[in-house]
Amino acid sequence: MKLYVTRHGQTDWNVQGKTQGRTDIELNEVGIEQAKQTKKELKNINIDLIICSPLKRARKTAEIINEGRNIPIIFDNQIIERNFGEFEGEKIKFDEFWDYNVTQKYQKAETIQEIISRISNFLDKIKEEYKDKNILLVTHGGVSIAINCYFKGIPADGKLINYCLHNCEVQEFEN
Repeated sequence: MKLYVTRHGQTDWNVQGKTQGRTDIELNEVGIEQAKQTKKELKNINIDLIICSPLKRARKTAEIINEGRNIPIIFDNQIIERNFGEFEGEKIKFDEFWDYNVTQKYQKAETIQEIISRISNFLDKIKEEYKDKNILLVTHGGVSIAINCYFKGIPADGKLINYCLHNCEVQEFEN
């Protein structure tokens, strides 16, 4: 399986530094243009299936990338963004939220260990189910961190923030 991973295009909350989590925010104009650019970058790559988070910012990114291609799209809750609980819509220090060694449980927020486990289970499933396919995942920054942990391992210092994809950045993995 060849796996392409992209993060949704920019939103106003990205610009404002607000934590989106599962809050369903739309792309802004820059995000729409980023998705169009990603569509151009991927145009010569054979993609058999798009698996996408159901949140609007990811859906719109996937729809733009898929314009004129008619690739089947599956919307899957397993690759929805990390739940930040009470911190959604707030400006937070991401270093703390993305340190594997911090075990503090925030009220109603998904821990880093929980999102890594969720995404690892998802990747194990699709590797088996789509082993001879080229798959594009359209997802979120937090999910991209968990995907990188799956393929690259957890850094010795536990700091995961550098594993986060930028808006509409594409990363490729082969298994």
